[in-house]
Amino acid sequence: MARLSQPTKAAIGTSLAGGAISALSNAPLQFGHLFRGRFPTVAVTGMTGVGKTRLADRLARRASVEATLDDGSATMERRTRKTARGRGFRFRVVPGDNAATRLSALDEVFHDDPVDGVLHVVANGHATPRGSMPADATREALLAAELEDFAITSHRIASMAVRRDKPIWVVIVVAKADLFVDDVDAAVRYYSPGSGTPFGAKVDELRSLAGGARLSIDVMPMFTEAQASTGKEKKQADRGSAQLISRLESRMAQLSGHV
Repeated sequence: MARLSQPTKAAIGTSLAGGAISALSNAPLQFGHLFRGRFPTVAVTGMTGVGKTRLADRLARRASVEATLDDGSATMERRTRKTARGRGFRFRVVPGDNAATRLSALDEVFHDDPVDGVLHVVANGHATPRGSMPADATREALLAAELEDFAITSHRIASMAVRRDKPIWVVIVVAKADLFVDDVDAAVRYYSPGSGTPFGAKVDELRSLAGGARLSIDVMPMFTEAQASTGKEKKQADRGSAQLISRLESRMAQLSGHV
């Protein structure tokens, strides 16, 4: 067997060492991509009082007693949902009131560390007035506040979408649907693109700014807690809520490539 010269051995050793160093230096990046694919980040946005925290808690399987402490939080909240299949989601709940912390959180989820999807929560004018919203606010005032909030958020979503190299998704979650059970279809239509409503027009504008191919938009009804407190009605309401949560989870899994 021919012996390798000392210079040749040195060259091979240098090549192997360089390859090993390159592999090690790329490992964190590759692991980051793998982790992000398995646990995409989701921003939960919307004005104060629409139920963002409750929704994130249900999706993350967080205890309701624990959740009560965070209602109306002025800081960004974080939740993680893990499944038995080694996948899940990381949720970022953006404060709803117009405070400096909210703007900072919006910058983080849409610019500094861009998310993979958005759950924008609305309540068909049935938000619980908090913060800067007067306690006796009318439904019309709450609908107007929702629209203003979405106008701010949607421009940031569009700005993020045009910078990404892959499509992102938005689900407009129409929360507190148990308060308007006879008008759920009309409410979903009100928030849908192409509906001709004030909110629908803002959604159309978002699609135009972001580019249709870069943005997927769904509108889904939701309620996270049953209003009935006892008996058969509560059991039925709990089942209905669980079905809506399951439907949302399935859609998120489809949009994120988990299925």
